[in-house]
Amino acid sequence: MAENDPWPGDHAPSLDLRTDVPHSARMYDYYLGGKDNFAADREAADKVLQIFPDVAVGAQANRRFLGRAVRLAASMGIRQFLDIGTGIPAADNTHEVAQAVAPESRVVYVDNDPIVLTHARALLAGTPEGRTAYLDADYRDHEKILTASETRALIDFTRPVALLTVALLHFVPDEDDPGAILEHYKAAMPPGSLMIFSHSTTDLAPDPEEAANVVRTYRAAGVNLTPRSEERITGFFAGWDLLDPGVVPVTEWRPDGDPRDAALDRSQAGAFGGVAVKPA
Repeated sequence: MAENDPWPGDHAPSLDLRTDVPHSARMYDYYLGGKDNFAADREAADKVLQIFPDVAVGAQANRRFLGRAVRLAASMGIRQFLDIGTGIPAADNTHEVAQAVAPESRVVYVDNDPIVLTHARALLAGTPEGRTAYLDADYRDHEKILTASETRALIDFTRPVALLTVALLHFVPDEDDPGAILEHYKAAMPPGSLMIFSHSTTDLAPDPEEAANVVRTYRAAGVNLTPRSEERITGFFAGWDLLDPGVVPVTEWRPDGDPRDAALDRSQAGAFGGVAVKPA
């Protein structure tokens, strides 16, 4: 694959954006204040916001959690990042954060949303020392992602890797067994690797019925949403050593003094997050 070409040769995939149907990535972009969303996305997102206005601030807090966790990984010497469920490019993408600490950092982005694919070149704009690549694939297809030429060209699986599944698995229903799929990725990582993970929850919601209405609103719009409990989210880290402070609301994971996080309480976070290291 060419350095700044998200797909090889002339084999760019056909794009079916279905702008008339809400999409989770575009709704998330709307919550973050982005412009890569359409009327159907905004309509669905506004229905969610009417029920639970803090969805937007929770999404923004989750994005800041990603930044803090990536900075930690880079400060610990990790120079390889596999970011699955990338989403539409926004401020402080993984490669921007990592390469600000270590310009030689390499990042492979993975997503299956056609609109993310249209922005792939923005995700490939890294430092001269580092490299980035984009892979059009679904989280469920772990074999394709782990063996793809784009992945193998940038990631050496004999050295520690930061595996990112941030705000992703709550869009994978229980019948697809997201934990079993995650285990394939965890098994491919060498000792010393980090897993950066966040997941939506209703545990933090002050009103359980309000939280249930949010889930129903997503599903009525055709977007699967499966929030999970703190116990189940913690279970995704099984076999790895959680770094302090463990699995906590994303606003409380190693806060860096950002006043936007300090102004929020845990009920507004909407998601638990954590970082774990694979033991030897």
